[in-house]
Amino acid sequence: MKILVIEDEAKTSEYIQNGLTEAGYVVDVATNGIDGLHLAQEMAYDLILLDVMMPEMDGWTVMKKLGARIKTPVLFLSARGTLEDRLKGLDLGADDYLVKPFSFAELLARIRIILRRGQPQKQEEQVFEVGDLRVDVPKRRVDRGGARLTLTNKEFNLLAFFLEHQGQVLSRALIASRVWDMNFDSDSNVVDVAVRRLRQKIDDPFPIRLIHTIHGVGYRFEYEA
Repeated sequence: MKILVIEDEAKTSEYIQNGLTEAGYVVDVATNGIDGLHLAQEMAYDLILLDVMMPEMDGWTVMKKLGARIKTPVLFLSARGTLEDRLKGLDLGADDYLVKPFSFAELLARIRIILRRGQPQKQEEQVFEVGDLRVDVPKRRVDRGGARLTLTNKEFNLLAFFLEHQGQVLSRALIASRVWDMNFDSDSNVVDVAVRRLRQKIDDPFPIRLIHTIHGVGYRFEYEA
C-alpha cells in the first residue's frame, strides 16, 4: 500500500512517515500543496493524507483541483476542528477528517478503515499446504505431519497471516497492525510471545522449522527442506 502525505510541518510529516513505514506502508511526502498536487496527479497512491493549512496552496485548493480526476481516497489532517471545517472537507469529497493533534493509533485505525472500504473482499484460500503443514482456512483446521493441531483464534490468525505472506520478512510492527489491529509499541513483547506460542505447536515437535527469526527486524515463514 502506497500513501502520499502532503504536510508542510516537518516534524509532523516525519512523525507520520516513520510511523506508517513501521506499519508496513510505502510513504511519499510533499511539503507543500503544489508539489503534493503534482505527485497526486502523476503517481498512483492508495491514500492521500492532506493537511489543510499550507503556504502557496492550501488543502482545500488541492482537493478542488484534484476533483474527480483521481479516485484516490483522501484523509484531511487539520488543526481546524470546527464542525464547518469538517463538513467542508467532506463536502469537497474527502473520505475522512482528522483534527490535530491526534494519536498515531487513531490515524492508523482510520487509514485501515478507509483502505478496507475501497478494496474488494478477498477470496479466502481454501487450503494452504506448506511442506507437511496443511491448513484448511474455512474449517480452521491445522494438520502437520498427519497430526491435528489445536490453535487458539489468535494463533490461527497469526498463522494465516504468515501463510498469506510466505517468504516475506514481516516486521513486528506490521504483524501487530494486521493481526492485532493495533499500533506497535516497541516496549511490548506481545508479538514475540504469540510467535513463541505458535512455534511450540507447529514447529517444536517437528524436525523442520517454518517460522524463522530475522534478528532486529521480525519473522519469515518459509519451509526450508
